Amino acid sequence: MRFDVVGIGENSCDVVLRVAEGVAPNAKIPITARRTLHGGQVATTLATCASLGLRAAYIGVFGNDAEGAALRRALEQRGVDTSFSVDRDGRGRSAVIVVDDQSGDRTVLWERDANLDLRAEEIPADVIASARALHVDDTDRAATIAAARIARRAGLPITSDFDRVDAHTPELLAAVSVPILAESMPAALTGEPDLERALRMLRRPEHQTICVTLGTRGAMLLAPDRLYHVPAFAVTVVDSTGAGDVFRGAFIVAMLRGDDPEAILRYANAAAAIACTREGALDSVPSADEIRTLLPC
Repeated sequence: MRFDVVGIGENSCDVVLRVAEGVAPNAKIPITARRTLHGGQVATTLATCASLGLRAAYIGVFGNDAEGAALRRALEQRGVDTSFSVDRDGRGRSAVIVVDDQSGDRTVLWERDANLDLRAEEIPADVIASARALHVDDTDRAATIAAARIARRAGLPITSDFDRVDAHTPELLAAVSVPILAESMPAALTGEPDLERALRMLRRPEHQTICVTLGTRGAMLLAPDRLYHVPAFAVTVVDSTGAGDVFRGAFIVAMLRGDDPEAILRYANAAAAIACTREGALDSVPSADEIRTLLPC
């Protein structure tokens, strides 16, 4: 089967704790609600792609515990193929997400077993090379670089979910062709506080476009030398968990159907806005009809 998008990166079983007030040092804060949900950056992006009509495949590692099995089932139920993924001894990747009831902002405390890292030799090169796009994050770095090289040789667009800066970030950034960065990254990578100048400094010849998500201020895109900024949709935020991942999934959908840059950002912003009105990551993924109702005619 030829897939529209193949993803390599994070999956996670999330314990979501809602609190009536923000987390503060040395405070004792009551929990107002507790739920166990499923997510992970790339897993949520692929679930979004599948919800919006793409054939999506996830290549990663699941723990062989009950949580790992449940997460695999959750992705399959949402239309994401996991047949090329690996089961391995160890606890599944997990996170505790603390959500502020008042603002919807969240704090993520994550836990990963290094034994669950995807290895470069476990990547099915033919599956990636026959896809229309590859999506990666910075979780399984060796596998990400190897997969990106396969995709680049095949001429595929390579989108990314990068939200932190470390010694490996420049190499990862050079490996992808459509970087989608968290708001803090351009300044952290360049030392330039002005977003437009920072994006232009980061732009490389191998980048088709470069995008940065801006939360309540929408998103910005440099393509190829023209800057686009589309504001966010105003919604009541219940939980911002997964909104950036949903943005990336909708971005991939719009990109593959050939939308212009402004239309790509509008569509992705609308999807992310809907995600913010729901709790959790996979559970926040919108449908195509829901996105259309939010977009202007």
